[in-house]
Amino acid sequence: MQCVTSTAFGPAELLHRLQARGSAAAVSPITHVERVPARAGRAAPWPTWTDPAVRDAFVAQGIAAPWEHQAAAATLAQEGTHVVLATGTASGKSLAYQLPALNALATDPKATVLYLSPTKALAADQLRGIVRLEVDGVRPATYDGDTPREEREWVRQHARFVLTNPDMLHHALLPGHARWAAFLRRLAYVVVDECHTYRGVFGSHVAHVLRRLRRAAARYGNSPTFVLASATSGDPAGTASRLVGLPVTAVTEDASPRGAVTFALWEPPLLPPSTVALEDGDVELPPIRRSALRETADLLTDAVVGGTRTLAFIRSRRGAEVVATMTRRALDEAVPGLGERVAAYRAGYLREDRRAIERALLTGDLLALASTNALELGVDLVGLDAVLICGYPGTRASLWQQAGRAGRAGGEALAVLIARDDPLDTYLVHHPEAVFGRPVEATVLDPSNPYVLGPQLCCAASEAPLTQADLELFGGAEAKAAVRALIAEGALRQRPSGWYWTHRGRPEVDLRGTGGTPVAVVESATGRLLGTVDPGSSHVMLHEGAVYLHQGISYVVDELDLEDGFALVHQEEPDWSTHARDVTNLSVVSVRSYVDAGPVGLFFGEVDVTNQVVSYQRRRIGSGEIIDTRPLDLPVRELRTTAVWFTVSPDALVAAGVEPADFPGALHAAEHAGIGLLPLIATCDRWDIGGLSTANHADTEAPTVFVYDGHPGGAGFSERAYETAAEWLRATREAIASCVCEAGCPSCVQSPKCGNGNNPLNKADAVKVLDTVLAAL
Repeated sequence: MQCVTSTAFGPAELLHRLQARGSAAAVSPITHVERVPARAGRAAPWPTWTDPAVRDAFVAQGIAAPWEHQAAAATLAQEGTHVVLATGTASGKSLAYQLPALNALATDPKATVLYLSPTKALAADQLRGIVRLEVDGVRPATYDGDTPREEREWVRQHARFVLTNPDMLHHALLPGHARWAAFLRRLAYVVVDECHTYRGVFGSHVAHVLRRLRRAAARYGNSPTFVLASATSGDPAGTASRLVGLPVTAVTEDASPRGAVTFALWEPPLLPPSTVALEDGDVELPPIRRSALRETADLLTDAVVGGTRTLAFIRSRRGAEVVATMTRRALDEAVPGLGERVAAYRAGYLREDRRAIERALLTGDLLALASTNALELGVDLVGLDAVLICGYPGTRASLWQQAGRAGRAGGEALAVLIARDDPLDTYLVHHPEAVFGRPVEATVLDPSNPYVLGPQLCCAASEAPLTQADLELFGGAEAKAAVRALIAEGALRQRPSGWYWTHRGRPEVDLRGTGGTPVAVVESATGRLLGTVDPGSSHVMLHEGAVYLHQGISYVVDELDLEDGFALVHQEEPDWSTHARDVTNLSVVSVRSYVDAGPVGLFFGEVDVTNQVVSYQRRRIGSGEIIDTRPLDLPVRELRTTAVWFTVSPDALVAAGVEPADFPGALHAAEHAGIGLLPLIATCDRWDIGGLSTANHADTEAPTVFVYDGHPGGAGFSERAYETAAEWLRATREAIASCVCEAGCPSCVQSPKCGNGNNPLNKADAVKVLDTVLAAL
């Protein structure tokens, strides 16, 4: 094992080193330091109903007494009240549901418990915790896609504490409910862990899966108590109630002790201006910032050299690979062999690879990980000193969840948010009050989305005929309308005893909205399966000629077979990266709501979007220079969804000083910044939404900016934008106006996913467009 230093740096020393590193720059990259003070814990006595064997098991693990919030939530659950515990990371939410669950199993030899988590890693971590408690007769087991076939039968017949995920509940347990009859008949508790992650389309699907679970349990004469655990979030009781379809009581007062947290906001420095030689002389290019990935890799290198155990959160799978590779390279140059103590971690890895990385981090063989948000959730990573967050994760809930992964044993912790060159990140590092002074967002989900409700009713009907009472469970009037549509389509048939599923097979429904079976990435020479990519991302990540990264090794795609769902790749280290270009068209289907503000109109409604990836650029690594653009022949994808859009009369734009020739660039710039800032208002990510702007749209007959949900039927994000349009557009205007660049940059109006290569864009006129809209609204 490589010895690093005789004394590892703590969070305070690491921040001092980073500040010293930043002071060498002309402008310090640290824009703000927030210190969250330490907090003492408030313990409560063990509830009087606790079985002595269960209490002794917790005491043997060093838990002398529960914290007040744990005891309060556990007691509500034990009394049969549906409860959600919404407190900070590392506040001990596990004990709050383990206590009533294990108590039920210890006192009733026939009782069972079902635990649901959004990720397999979290379920595996919870299983380890329950096994360590050694409570007699619990027989815990995971039941997920990694469980071998022969084990599944044992779990079904003998396990009393089953840990699974919504996907497995949907695909295996509910369709086979007859085989699970004994388990469902005795089901005392359903635990829904990390329930704040169930948002958008995925959350809407999970809401119906939980209603189907309630229906299946009722079929066997049972009504289990739901215990939900959430990160701190806005309106946890309302969100949890929407998720399970029942009234839920919230416990939000966090009584756990917490070490001090130092939270720094870091803006990468501007690179020296560069010039390009043209025939009539040199032209100076606008300055660009050092990339957040490179900055994160440097900070991670500093942390590892100092022996500080650090987790870096990166937005994309590819980004996590890039940061891990750059960090390993830099460390090996400093101390040969030290790079082996850094790894990447992301979804798409094979199970054994993921488990090996988790073990290596827990044992200390690894000092640092570059991870996607796959490790954001409660997997217990003891002893981390620092967290680097490369790019705002989209919501304040996720930001605090990621920051909370450091200092979990109650020690002091450091968190650093490194801003990407992006409108929202730039806005946040210069407006710390938007990060630290505001409540966490409410989770957005919409179980009445017809594109979710219809397929879920088909699933329910295939499990058992739907009755009139079931329609109330699934949403009342909306469910009745969906059933009528399904009868007209021939999916359901009405009989006196209810509505029946008409087909032989089961309905094909994808909970996560990824568009079907993942595309397998296969190495041509060996036939080895490297990983998987969801179908929605395959056109962008796995087109012919794309550079694909896996565990720091580069591969180039030879062939993408969408029909059979695989991509063939070969290992290669090209000196370029690839960037897909696409074309989008949009037509208005219907208007659900609108505001007439004279020269400005604000609308919310349904739209049809068609999108096609038509080409890709090869760009030189390091300089970003475009080598060439190569055509692609991929199918068109169609989407019916919801959108918010505003129109501005041409006369109003001219009066504001925008020339007709500049309409396209002004609207395009406003659209990009609007998409970038929407996550400030709704619990979405800029990759959950899309946009289109045009100087004269065929359906509105006016200059128009559209922002739409990137999911069939909508996910509630554009509706939230419509409801808070003034706040959203005011933040957008401020982000553009306060940016120091002259003509627009990634920090204000350029978009990393623009299909038109960020052209045309007019920063100054975008501010005039938004001023006109805000004045009218």
